Amino acid sequence: MTAAGAHAGSRPRSWRPAAGHVFVSGYVVLLVAFGIVPTVYALNLAFTDADGRFAGFANFVRTAQDYRFLAAVGHVGTYLVLWLVTLTVLVLVLALLVHRLTAAWSRAALRFVYYVPGALAGASSVLLWLFMLDPSVSPVDGIVRTLWGSSFVAVVAPGHLPWIFTIIAFWTGAGGWIVVMYGALNSIPHEIIEAARVDGAGPVRIALRVQLPMLRKWIVYMLILSLAAGTQLFVEPQLISQAGFGVVGTDYSLNQLAYLYAFDQNDFNGSAAIAIDLLIVALCCAGFFVARGGLFDAD
Repeated sequence: MTAAGAHAGSRPRSWRPAAGHVFVSGYVVLLVAFGIVPTVYALNLAFTDADGRFAGFANFVRTAQDYRFLAAVGHVGTYLVLWLVTLTVLVLVLALLVHRLTAAWSRAALRFVYYVPGALAGASSVLLWLFMLDPSVSPVDGIVRTLWGSSFVAVVAPGHLPWIFTIIAFWTGAGGWIVVMYGALNSIPHEIIEAARVDGAGPVRIALRVQLPMLRKWIVYMLILSLAAGTQLFVEPQLISQAGFGVVGTDYSLNQLAYLYAFDQNDFNGSAAIAIDLLIVALCCAGFFVARGGLFDAD
């Protein structure tokens, strides 16, 4: 090999890492500015008192003993279980159904329809659903009255909220994940599907034994991001609390409770302790999903 050939052959290996660094540099800057720095600042607040002295775990103990804390944990935990289970089941079912459509125009149309709700901001989606959930003006008032009651106050009773928040979250965020899973299904080699058909497997068995196992990493990725978003429950209960004339308290979720600590009680140390609690739970759950789902295992 000539010197020019050796130089040309080595160029991609020396160029790709540098190009990769350029592509991720913007994200790294934003991650440091709006992720790592605020986290370090919150850790400092959580382990100090109002005068800046080291307080150990006093802020964590004090906020955990608040009578509102365990109730908020239960609310968020119930919502997360309903949301993650519903998301996983329905997203996979809908993605598989879209993938089985034969007409290209129908697949494109459905992907577009699924994705449209995700274009709305979170507050806009909640305001739309406040209209949908009011039996006096809702276009689906019959369903709302049958499920939850004949008045808006009855509909937004605290016991109904985990299901209501799950419906809102699914309507807003599931469409994008359906598109992602559809793309992942397209990445499965056609030869594998054909081999399963030759062996006598039907559509259901192919989905359960071939397609879903090959989507494992995508499912884990979806669960981690959805869990992170779900723990930040704030806009939905906050707006419903204002629209429901106090039926739902402003301390329904942990994020709302942290907000009250910071801006109603002027206790930023306690607010930071609640935020760190949420971060620890989210990181532990994400680690569990990564370990069980083999997200970073080499294929």
